[in-house]
Amino acid sequence: MWREIPSDQFDFQGYRMPAEWEPQDATWLAWPDNPDTWPEHLDQTRGVYVQMITALCRFQKVNLLVKGCAADDGVEARLAGKSFNRANLRIIHIPYNDSWMRDAGPIFVTKPGAPDPLLAHDFVFNAWGAKYEPYQDDDDIPVHASRLLQVPVVRHNLVLEGGSIDVNGKGTLLTTRQCLLHPNRNPGLTREEIESRLKRFLGLTTILWLDEGIEGDDTDGHIDDITRFVSPTRVMTVVENNRSDANHAPLAGNLRKLRELRDQDGQPLEIIELPMPDKHLEGPFGRSPASYANFLIANGCVLVPVYSAPNEALALSLFRDAFPDREIIPIECTPLVAGLGSIHCVTQQQPRP
Repeated sequence: MWREIPSDQFDFQGYRMPAEWEPQDATWLAWPDNPDTWPEHLDQTRGVYVQMITALCRFQKVNLLVKGCAADDGVEARLAGKSFNRANLRIIHIPYNDSWMRDAGPIFVTKPGAPDPLLAHDFVFNAWGAKYEPYQDDDDIPVHASRLLQVPVVRHNLVLEGGSIDVNGKGTLLTTRQCLLHPNRNPGLTREEIESRLKRFLGLTTILWLDEGIEGDDTDGHIDDITRFVSPTRVMTVVENNRSDANHAPLAGNLRKLRELRDQDGQPLEIIELPMPDKHLEGPFGRSPASYANFLIANGCVLVPVYSAPNEALALSLFRDAFPDREIIPIECTPLVAGLGSIHCVTQQQPRP
């Protein structure tokens, strides 16, 4: 049953944030509608969304936010003639400012067998340190979504974006110092205080900190562009072999740190080195943060962003090895990433309780 609960009035014991490869009920997206985000690529970006929607609907439900009936008609026109499971697509009218559902949307936790087995977290979204206005409608998405689902929503005063964290479902979370300790997020909190809140709210025991993200990332170093769990014990982390590239040094530093880190059981992580695209992408805002690490795991498939780069085949082979039981679906994301984010940034999974 839906209700709003202040975070200091809820018992989180037994709740946890599932890993992305665990069973899901739906994927949430918001139809691209902001020309300021894609001043040159809005129409092409909508084409990327059509590919994501039709692919995901083969495996699970998709909840798509649109801005009213006119946008509704535009989406239907785009999907007309496409062969996909239309019954899995739910179009929803919820106000929003932009399409970065990973960061603005609800972060779900589960507790099977509880009176409320699915819980939505409503963390503060401040547009990555008030970089872009307006963002209030985006900040309100979790409340609207939880009411639609009729699940409780817990309100927080902690600024946290979904793209800044990645979990293995067993108690360990990956993040970066550049983002979570940035003064434009939670300047009144220490690292220890942030860790304490994350552990309590998401059912964690271990927080692993990397340092910096990639060039062109306006989110101040989101983890979902650099290092991702692909199993409870294994991560994929991007590396840049070109020593003259601005990403080489920070990514090499993250790799060294990963080799030293230990999970919730005190065990080292198995590391898969994933190359950065060997193609430099420039968009209207400068260098685009194109990374193969911005993939989405869903039921039965993995959507992998590709950028027509020469090493695309190598990257996809690494995904096939890492996910032998899932279909690997490459999606050309050059238009999408021109808006400074890719597949993972615009999606948010809703786990199955």
